[in-house]
Amino acid sequence: MANKINPPLPGNPPPEAAQTLLALFHAQGEVARLSERDQLFSSLLDSVNAVLWAFDWETRQVLYVSPAYERIFGRPVSLVLADYNEWRDSIFPDDLEYAEGSLAQVLTKGSVEDREYRIINAAGETRWLSDKCYINQQQEGDRVIIVGIAEDITEKKHLEGELQRLATTDVLTQSSNRRHFFECAQQAFDSARAEGSPLAFLLLDIDDFKQINDSYGHQEGDQVLQRIADSGKAVLRRGDQFGRIGGEEFAAVFPGCTAQVAEQIAERLQREIQRLSFTHGQQTYGVTVSQGLTGLTDEDATLDTLFARADAAMYQAKRQGKNQIVRG
Repeated sequence: MANKINPPLPGNPPPEAAQTLLALFHAQGEVARLSERDQLFSSLLDSVNAVLWAFDWETRQVLYVSPAYERIFGRPVSLVLADYNEWRDSIFPDDLEYAEGSLAQVLTKGSVEDREYRIINAAGETRWLSDKCYINQQQEGDRVIIVGIAEDITEKKHLEGELQRLATTDVLTQSSNRRHFFECAQQAFDSARAEGSPLAFLLLDIDDFKQINDSYGHQEGDQVLQRIADSGKAVLRRGDQFGRIGGEEFAAVFPGCTAQVAEQIAERLQREIQRLSFTHGQQTYGVTVSQGLTGLTDEDATLDTLFARADAAMYQAKRQGKNQIVRG
């Protein structure tokens, strides 16, 4: 008896069609998962405030940059993909040599993780980047592809700068505080000794400052300190160091300057301070300072000897009637 083939029931696909449909459903699910993964990946790249990049070293071609490039650099991605110089020309001029040199180091080191440099974005803003890069070469003879991540650290740099300012600046007068002043003075002293160059050291003390506080109040005394600090910063040369080292005492160091030349600067400062005028209620008053000045000699082995000599000269100015400069 011949085998009887049962036809498929109405509404049921044949087995081959069912398998095809099942494979199609699986394929659609895989496509959906891939699409979902790509969307997630794209979303993550959009949210990261750093530029992921890939660069062909031989052809000098940017192969890829992530969406953050447009946010940080302010320029379309298409421009830097067409021409690497779009990135290079954005680098702050003073940092260009370092940025290019440190990038080249990846060829010998394999990675460079301590690169920090500035860029100027399309809006003219200066931004700081921390740009880590790695060489991606699987074996000898492969294309040399450098990959990296350039993070915008501008806010971090601003915070570091503010912390540095607070650590080195006298809050009231905005001049160097005692610790920072003597650190800078020590560096200037060491350089002068090593190079055989001149150096002058000055101490300045406000005459009768206690009387100002007692008569007009500490707020008035603070104003006097601030304006004398402003006078010092206005008169001193670029490269000179000026700071408040005590209550009403200031100091200055003059690198590359003989005591004779420094005395001329001190005289200008003396005149500038004598011109200051202060008002308390209906009363107007002025202030004077006593200054002790000295210069580096061959016998000075430490900064302390200059400080002691300037200090003695300043107190001699006090004893001789105040409002004068004495060289020690």
